[in-house]
Amino acid sequence: MGKTERLISIVMILLQKEIVSASEFAKLFHVSKRTILRDMEALSMSNIPIYAINGVNGGYGIMEEYKLDKRLLSSQDLENILTALSGLEQILFSQEVELTIRKIASMVHANVQQSSIHLSFYDWKGRAEILQVLRTCQDAINQGRLVSFDYIDKDGKSTKRMVEPYLLHFSEMSWYLRGFCLERRGYRTFKLSRTEHLHMESKTFSPREDVAHDLAEARYQPQLIEVNAWIKPAIRDQFIERYGRNSVISLEDESLLATFQVPHSPIGFQLIAGFGTNLRIIEPAAFAEEFRTFLSSMLEQYDQAK
Repeated sequence: MGKTERLISIVMILLQKEIVSASEFAKLFHVSKRTILRDMEALSMSNIPIYAINGVNGGYGIMEEYKLDKRLLSSQDLENILTALSGLEQILFSQEVELTIRKIASMVHANVQQSSIHLSFYDWKGRAEILQVLRTCQDAINQGRLVSFDYIDKDGKSTKRMVEPYLLHFSEMSWYLRGFCLERRGYRTFKLSRTEHLHMESKTFSPREDVAHDLAEARYQPQLIEVNAWIKPAIRDQFIERYGRNSVISLEDESLLATFQVPHSPIGFQLIAGFGTNLRIIEPAAFAEEFRTFLSSMLEQYDQAK
């Protein structure tokens, strides 16, 4: 944890508690009492009204007037943060996130009722396995150090890469690393589950002048195609969750017509195939034919195995 993050955490804790001792802060942040003393001096110089109480039950506090007039977060705000972090904790399995949750939970008043929202995710084994890779990437980004790894493309070909890491991105079920590839001399996005032997190098780098623009450009959407399909009631709820209620129309003969967009790629075909016999593409006719070819290639895999 950096100094700025620690200072912010100290203020948030003092806004919710009366007096906190230097020993408590030192234990919480894994630093010395001397470091906490310097932190308090820095906060005072920043016009945060910190005061100290000496003695056995002494410690640090914030002027009550400041708490009343300048409160940063309400109890409901903190509950909302806890709800969001509980979801991130299940995705990331990070000790840092767990520590943050414990700190914020300690700031919520005991009388506040338990959150009415609960998030649940599949406990995929691979998610826990990728944790160390995520930590290494995050450390490399924070320290401005290169990472090296073997990258396996969609055809199974392996290439060695040396990358300036800039951004970790989570999408659907997968983690991605965005960085500048020294071998390809350009910005690339790497799916972390396709990396092997990822290692943080000792060599450092300076962020490129165009990195901010690249990261903004990197938030692209795949080429989408609008599809009309007959669907069965069994999957109506799935379409509502993903595409909204207006995506499904009930016709007079009680059949359901769905209009939605999918990537015009094998990823889109895989998504549609997941609905099985509960869906039949009507149009575009050319896309329906491409999907038929995709399904035929799947069947050929089993025909060849006979």
